[in-house]
Amino acid sequence: MGILDFLTGEFIDVIHWTDDTRDTMVWRFEREAHEIKYGAKLTVREGQAAVFVHEGQLADVFTPGLYMLETNNMPIMTTLQHWDHGFKSPFKSEIYYVNTTRFNDLKWGTKNPIMLRDPEFGPTRVRAFGTYSVRITDPAKFLREIVGTDGEFTMDEISFQIRNIIVQSFTQVIASSGIPVLDMAANTRDLGKLIAGAIGETVAQYGIMIPELYIENISLPPAVEAALDTRTSRGLTGDLDAHMQYAAAEALRKGGEASGAMGAGLGAGMGMAMAQQMANPWAQQSPSAAPTAPPPPPPVEHVWHIADNGKTTGPFSKAALGRMAADGKLSRATMVWTQGQDGWMAADDVAELAQLFTVLPPPPPGA
Repeated sequence: MGILDFLTGEFIDVIHWTDDTRDTMVWRFEREAHEIKYGAKLTVREGQAAVFVHEGQLADVFTPGLYMLETNNMPIMTTLQHWDHGFKSPFKSEIYYVNTTRFNDLKWGTKNPIMLRDPEFGPTRVRAFGTYSVRITDPAKFLREIVGTDGEFTMDEISFQIRNIIVQSFTQVIASSGIPVLDMAANTRDLGKLIAGAIGETVAQYGIMIPELYIENISLPPAVEAALDTRTSRGLTGDLDAHMQYAAAEALRKGGEASGAMGAGLGAGMGMAMAQQMANPWAQQSPSAAPTAPPPPPPVEHVWHIADNGKTTGPFSKAALGRMAADGKLSRATMVWTQGQDGWMAADDVAELAQLFTVLPPPPPGA
């Protein structure tokens, strides 16, 4: 082996890139004076692409694999300049490695509330936030449109622009969807797909795509949320009177626990006053008026059964028995029974029924 072959082997370029930063999208292979030797070995790993730039002009894009940079496997380079200078390369070339894997768990959110017209609440404002992922699909276009000559391009340098595109598309989609605010939580998956599809054409101009977009939360202004909570609480109380009595009892219990015997007496007085006021909130009473006793419950009317020749008929009300007595169908000796009575008794022996017979005139004398 000659000395020229030895020196040529020693100075063969080995071009590769391993990334440990998790956010680097493009990295330029640095070589002194940017000279890439003829026959250099170019390694492109899975999840990478290599863009070859020769004297400022994009020459070729290499997919994963091992390449020898020679004229026979670089037809585009052949048209740009012949690689016939052997060991010494008289031209300038650059290689940019492009990360084609997904960049996940990227955050987006609305900086300001979005105005929309809700069918239930009317004009209202909402905020939203979530995550998305990005992947480079066209390394050459991404290099031309976004990176330029930047030697190391990270995700942070383009994330702000992508967030603006997402928020703009989210505003348009959510305003035209017609979905009520209360139903948006059940449709976040479909909304995410609509937004990802809406921004697909825009980001494709940069050579990238949004494979996933998630909406984690859609929130209302604090004042609207407070009103909604109040409305929900009213719906959960059910019977308002029972709820107010329960609240008064809770005040009584907490007052007793907080202040001992004195607190218990004070809490009892407050609880009873609250219960009376809440039970009849519209009653207007003067300070000196004494509380009136509630009216007694109405008397319970009995109904009666009649036993005649081993058969039971009824029940009959007292008024019905009065008509039967007037028609002669009920006599003093008729056996009757009502709930709570101890066995059958003659109608004349029941004080409540005996008076039915006194309204009739007694039999005439000598009858």
